Amino acid sequence: MAVQGSQRRLLGSLNSTPTAIPQLGLAANQTGARCLEVSISDGLFLSLGLVSLVENALVVATIAKNRNLHSPMYCFICCLALSDLLVSGSNVRETAVILLLEAGALVARAAVLQQLDNVIDVITCSSMLSSLCFLGAIAVDRYISIFYALRYHSIVTLPRARRAVAAIWVASVVFSTLFIAYYDHVAVLLCLVVFFLAMLVLMAVLYVHMLARACQHAQGIARLHKRQRPVHQGFGLKGAVTLTILLGIFFLCWGPFFLHLTLIVLCPEHPTCGCIFKNFNLFLALIICNAIIDPLIYAFHSQELRRTLKEVLTCSW
Repeated sequence: MAVQGSQRRLLGSLNSTPTAIPQLGLAANQTGARCLEVSISDGLFLSLGLVSLVENALVVATIAKNRNLHSPMYCFICCLALSDLLVSGSNVRETAVILLLEAGALVARAAVLQQLDNVIDVITCSSMLSSLCFLGAIAVDRYISIFYALRYHSIVTLPRARRAVAAIWVASVVFSTLFIAYYDHVAVLLCLVVFFLAMLVLMAVLYVHMLARACQHAQGIARLHKRQRPVHQGFGLKGAVTLTILLGIFFLCWGPFFLHLTLIVLCPEHPTCGCIFKNFNLFLALIICNAIIDPLIYAFHSQELRRTLKEVLTCSW
């Protein structure tokens, strides 16, 4: 995104500065204070992007191949994979251009690079927004399937899911274009931060409520079998661990990026905040890591999807 720190990207390559190597070290900020900085090389960005690109492309191809997976739930999972695929694809394209520029294999004017950078920023931003939206949509879908199980298929129909998907994509493109065009306005950054917090709260509330309902259900079954405490405690512990992992990964991968945006608003000139700004590339790398982890959490746990994935990998179309 075109916010402070993102100029490591295309335009920064015109300066022919050496590519950073992955390392953890101390760097001086503008005031001379010592900062802890994690440098991420373009090669690492490219590697992470390619892994995510292949992984999410396999998810999309697998769901498209198997008609049994053409349901609202897998529709949201497929769109999440597609969003992550676009984030990774944008990163791969941008990093590849940077490497070509630094190697002298590609020559381009600053104006052309600026336009290319803007296009990639819009694609990346819209994909990130849609990815967050689809994570929320998956949580809502699971919530309805648990608390309105008997009415689920009448509430969450495929046409409604498709309309929701279309609305998310349109809104993501429109708002990302506005965000990129007015990225230097405080209100825009605040909107992004509020949006992230809203998704985090939504997911936390829904998943905690689902866990509480599941524990109550397990407790009721345990009472019938006169094994209340072992079953209930064991199930509750497993559910709590799963919930902690799910929300923890979400916050760990997305939180630093939105913390960066928050600090741009609160303390753009403070030395401590300046130290955090220096790790912007690490925050982007964490988002790409989330795109790698998402299929493991939301897609590959399905036996039907794994079976179809084997057919895709063996070209059994």
